[in-house]
Amino acid sequence: MTDLFSPVELLGLTLPNRIFMSAMTRTRAGEDGVPTDLMRDYYVQRASAGLIVTECTQVSDQAHGIIRCPGIHRDDQVAGWRKVTDAVHAAGGRIVCQIWHCGRVAHPDMRGGEPPVAPSPIPAEGKFFLPTGEVGFPVPRELGQEEIAPIVEDFASATRNAQAAGFDGVELHGANGYLHDQFLEDGSNRRTDGYGGAVANRARLMVETAEAMIEAWDRGHVGIRLSPASTLYGMNDSDKRATFGHVIEALDALKPAYLCLLDPNEKDRKTEQVKDVLETFRGQVSVPLIGNTGFDKAKGNAALAAGKADGIAFGVPFLANPDLPERLRRDAPLNTPDKATFYGEGPEGFTDYPFLDPANA
Repeated sequence: MTDLFSPVELLGLTLPNRIFMSAMTRTRAGEDGVPTDLMRDYYVQRASAGLIVTECTQVSDQAHGIIRCPGIHRDDQVAGWRKVTDAVHAAGGRIVCQIWHCGRVAHPDMRGGEPPVAPSPIPAEGKFFLPTGEVGFPVPRELGQEEIAPIVEDFASATRNAQAAGFDGVELHGANGYLHDQFLEDGSNRRTDGYGGAVANRARLMVETAEAMIEAWDRGHVGIRLSPASTLYGMNDSDKRATFGHVIEALDALKPAYLCLLDPNEKDRKTEQVKDVLETFRGQVSVPLIGNTGFDKAKGNAALAAGKADGIAFGVPFLANPDLPERLRRDAPLNTPDKATFYGEGPEGFTDYPFLDPANA
């Protein structure tokens, strides 16, 4: 029976287990977006994952939306990531770069005064965290249609850079209320041109970007992440099931390496149209499908045994337990995550969580 410890073929590799590390923003890059030695140590510690997916990594200066977020659009950033991938591979791991554009989820005060961009001038909901404190999101600048093709090319260029940096693949971040998700959902996209209106138009940016990434590398090294149930940053759609059903079919037709679908978190389970993402969309996916959000060992094994997923991505459990696969194997206690250090600077709450076997640290 397939379980979390069964090998799986993905990205042209035989992964030793199906316990994947989900992408998680940690804000430990340099102010210039160059990955740090501390980030290298963090990812190396978690090299026993079947597959590591990095934190979201910006594809351009325009894509910048998180303090101390890494980039992969300059030579020094590529060189910084090369140190990470070489070290992870030396430790026996496999690692994919998640590439990303923030869209409206940003603030001019961290962008040299430049406003964030979006499909329509509708601000994100919630608060943005600046070094000076929390602020509301501004009204973003609506992208002109002529600006969209260069963004697609930024993702193609980032894909080539990821390959040059030694990654085992790339993942398009099409989830969690960022640019591609903003174009897809009609609550944030009120355009009347070829990228708005009908769901096929709203899905165009996602599909064109995936096509460009595949052309830049190949279909076997490109994954895509979607969040059909998320309401993060005020995301909403008049018919999420139909909208995401359409884009999942369109992306699956490209035969990427995998799709990663996020189940609703606790808040979204109370409010959303799609309660069980894997159950809802499994029948539309022919490529490997990765489940994410809210899984533990029992839930992960159940999803794999039922054929709902081919791998399970763990977020916070991997953040606090660098040796998560071994802890799950032994049914050992898990470290308690320190939410106060999820974001910040320095090793505290980043590289100082204990291993079961201190020698492995």
